Amino acid sequence: MTTTARRVRRAALAGAVAAPMVLAGSSAFADDETYEPPPAPAFSTLVETPICDGDVPYLAYDVQVENTDATDLTITFINPNGEDYVVSGLSVGSGRILWPGAVVAADGTALDWPGWSLVNGEWVEGDEYDWVRPSVQVRISVNPEATVDVAYPPSTPNCATNPPSDGSVPTSDATPVSASADGLPRTGAEIAAYAGGAAALLAIGAGLVVWTRRRKPTES
Repeated sequence: MTTTARRVRRAALAGAVAAPMVLAGSSAFADDETYEPPPAPAFSTLVETPICDGDVPYLAYDVQVENTDATDLTITFINPNGEDYVVSGLSVGSGRILWPGAVVAADGTALDWPGWSLVNGEWVEGDEYDWVRPSVQVRISVNPEATVDVAYPPSTPNCATNPPSDGSVPTSDATPVSASADGLPRTGAEIAAYAGGAAALLAIGAGLVVWTRRRKPTES
């Protein structure tokens, strides 16, 4: 056999060995092309509704997710000029939370409203929660998350989301509840801040018990 013939024979053998490898690679590539990733987590329901109940402003929500086992829900009111207001420890589903800056007693009495301050026994406009009105961005975080604009709940003939127009001061013997209408726990810093605000208001008059909250949340 000549040298040229031997070279041709070697090339043919090499091609025969390489052919199955090429075919196997092509098959694998074809499988990759047909691969479909699992669907991404998404909201199946996302409803946020400002409501007034008993002269108290709330944010009602209905949050449902799909393609995920996540159940922990966090609602964040986004402060454009400072610290956000975060309510954590919620669960996917429906419920409601107090509007930031609102205070309500355990017996349901409305005691304070965002955007208003009690000064010398009179209500005046302006406080550290001015940023939550007339609307505020709210972020809903589970997995995934979404941010929407939500308006402050308007007053109606049967429900006021502002202090009494006659200048009266709401009073209650009940202890004010936390930022969550469903009794979520508060941090120690929040309780201390609230106690300081309450002590100052007690000096307004003997026997007058008025609670306000002048705090910034530390939950995260």
